[in-house]
Order: sequence, then structure tokens, then C-alpha cells
Amino acid sequence: MEFLLGMITQALHGLVYGMLLFLVASGLTLIFGMMGVLNFAHGALYMLGAYFSFSILRMTNNFWLSLLIAPFLIGGIGIGIERFFLRQVHRYGHAHQLLLTFGIAYIIEEIVKWIWGNEPVLVKIPKILVGSFSLFGISYPTYRLFILGASLIVFAFLFAILFKTKAGIIVRAAVSNSAMVNALGINVPLVFMVLFGLGAWLAGLAGVIGGPYLITNPGMAATIIIDLFVVIVVGGLGSIQGALLASFLIGQLQSFGILIIPQFAIVFEFILMAVVLILRPRGLMGEKD
Repeated sequence: MEFLLGMITQALHGLVYGMLLFLVASGLTLIFGMMGVLNFAHGALYMLGAYFSFSILRMTNNFWLSLLIAPFLIGGIGIGIERFFLRQVHRYGHAHQLLLTFGIAYIIEEIVKWIWGNEPVLVKIPKILVGSFSLFGISYPTYRLFILGASLIVFAFLFAILFKTKAGIIVRAAVSNSAMVNALGINVPLVFMVLFGLGAWLAGLAGVIGGPYLITNPGMAATIIIDLFVVIVVGGLGSIQGALLASFLIGQLQSFGILIIPQFAIVFEFILMAVVLILRPRGLMGEKD
């Protein structure tokens, strides 16, 4: 019985990390998977969201206010990056995008170290989310269950926007054939700028939620960026559903991998990526080649 409860708890650990990974990856799915923009700075925006949350929380002592304000600040920064930097190099291809966003990520990391220092900072969670929740004999931290709930809400929000609204139809049409959509009188650069801003907003939201869970520190961007691109490749370019599925799989692989073979836990996700690329190059639920 104890073994079974241990396995369930370990699966919950993997589920929580996987859903947090989805929160970050959902924004990169919009930016890289749909727009085709190779944004290496996405992890840095996620980190910046966590630090903004820390500062807002320290000034206001209100976690919910930081959850509201910080993602919008990061979204604004994302819009600025797309409008004044990425748009200038987009036509040159992925190599220029990679170099530019890598430089931006490096600058953001150095600014974070300059303002907040090199040491980890403690982000407090609201009292209502402190403690544990008991279910079927398993006691599990309430805040981790909050991460699960927030991730599912974000998935439902994105799915509804992209597939159930006129704005979503315009976005998907602009991604598929931007010239045709532009000929219909729709401002495609504006659509892409807003889409990039939404992706950055999601990164900021994930930073606020993930900061107390993973510990806010200057290395958190580098820690998660590899997992993000594995999620995009495994799930399939442009697929929110694929990103959710891939995040779940990678979360479980990491959780049980650490339990079984700690030294090689990270290898399992690359094995998964290799298998998916061999059997289904478009990813598990890829919408385009």
C-alpha cells in the first residue's frame, strides 16, 4: 500500500512539473510553433516574470496583485521586443532570430543579477494556498494543486480563443497564409505583434506561478529552456493540445527518471524526442510540417 501511495505521489510530482512546463511552453507554442519565430529569450521572460512578482509582492504584500500586474508587464516587454527588434530580422530567417533572442536573453539575465543579485529569492505564497490537501490517504501541498488548476484554465482559455473565436480564426489564417490575410485588409504585423505579446504574457504568468515552486533564481531560465523546446518538438509545432500532452509526458519521465536513475533522468526526454521524430516528424499532434 505504501509503495502504491508513493507511486501516486511521484506521478503527482510529475504532473505538477509537467503542467508548469505547459504554462511556459504554451507561450512558446504561439511564438515558435505558430509564428515560426525562434525565441530563445522566452525562458528569460519567464524568469523576469518571477522576479517582477517578487518585487511587487514585497511592495504590496499581495500575491494576487502580482499575479495580475507582472504578466502584463512582461507582455508589454514582449510586444516591444517583437516591434523594435524581431520584426527587423524576421525576413532573414531563424539564424538571425536565434542570435538576436539569445542576446536579449543574456541581457535580461545580467539585468536580473544587477538588480536582484545572484542569490535565490524567496517568493511568499498567499495564506489560502499554504498547507496540504488530503485525498485518499495522500497529503499533497495546496499550492501544487493550484498550479494544476491554473494550467488547465490557461489551456481552456487558449483553446477557446484559438478555435472558438473570430480572433483565433484570423490568427490561424495569418499563420497559414499571411499574404492572403493581408490582402483582405487585416494588419498581419499587428496580429503577430499581439500574438507575441500574448506568448510573453503567458511566460510572465508562468514565472509568477512557478517562482515560489521552483525557487526564483538567475539560473531558472537556462534550466527550463531545453525542456521548452523539447515540448514544442514532441507536441508538434503550433499545437496547444500537443504541448499539453508533451508537457505531461516529460513531467512523468523526469519524475520517475529521478526516482529510478537520477544521473540519467534528463536523457529520457531526449529519447522520447528522438522516437517521436523518427515515427512522427511533425510531432504527436503537429498541425504543420
